[in-house]
Amino acid sequence: MSAVYVESWAPEYGSPIAHDSELEPSDGVVDPAVEQSEWLPKPPLAGCADDVPVVVFIDGVRRVDARLTLDDNHSVTPGLFGSLAVGATTWDRTVPKSEFGHITMERIAFLSGGRNEPVPAGGLGYETVGVPSEDPGELVRQLHERMRVAEADLAATLADGSDHLVVADGPVNSLKPRSIIGLVKTHRVNYLELPQITTVRALDAGDRTPLFLIDASRFARYSWYLKLADVPGGHLWSGVVRCEVPASLGLDRAVVLADQSATLLPKTAPALHADPRAPQNLVPIAALEKRLRRELGDPKLVYRALRQAAMEGSR
Repeated sequence: MSAVYVESWAPEYGSPIAHDSELEPSDGVVDPAVEQSEWLPKPPLAGCADDVPVVVFIDGVRRVDARLTLDDNHSVTPGLFGSLAVGATTWDRTVPKSEFGHITMERIAFLSGGRNEPVPAGGLGYETVGVPSEDPGELVRQLHERMRVAEADLAATLADGSDHLVVADGPVNSLKPRSIIGLVKTHRVNYLELPQITTVRALDAGDRTPLFLIDASRFARYSWYLKLADVPGGHLWSGVVRCEVPASLGLDRAVVLADQSATLLPKTAPALHADPRAPQNLVPIAALEKRLRRELGDPKLVYRALRQAAMEGSR
């Protein structure tokens, strides 16, 4: 009989385990022996983060403000008004204190069929972007991609020329050798075979697995699993995140970043009662998400302004 587990995440946030292989590259070869051939849990390495004075957490939020339709009497074109914001939480370990910064916000009106004409938006400053596809679902994907690009640009800016450790919420998406750790909260693909999965099950809080190389068609990455905290009554993946860095960094640098992540990231994991996605939704990232949502403005007021502008524009 199979064991039954109730997830620690609140139901409205889904599950830390997903089974949609289209959302994460599943092609390519995985090499689990790049760091060491013997797969055993690796406890935090004392002193490995002493030379990391600042840790920067990057995240973004997006919101569909309203759906829109252009009616030309003979045809209709779907679109949407969307907003996004990205920013950073900077943890200065020398003080210690954390603060928000580098916050930017965009508003975009996406139109299907490649249309690129201005639409009334109540003075809220929406940029019009034409999407060639006729698929309405592509509009949301374009909004999400715009947010991911903004996150990547900010992470690159803060990583270049600094000694900061940069942690980006989500997979890395750059080939360049930057010291940026991608933090993946939801497990969508099983990259390991049974012997290595047994090691994941044996992780204690703060332990990580050895590195493995994901040689996917998009680009190669070094990756590792890290257990942020013990979850009472948990299963194999409870409290576990997957971290990754571009393979262009080189194995030695990737090992250093993996050791630093095992020392620092568990310190920022929330208690199970404190966050609906605990412990994977790190405290600096959760706080940043709240701050960014405020940046987008009250959704009801934005929607009301868009409706009013549309009615006035159609007179």
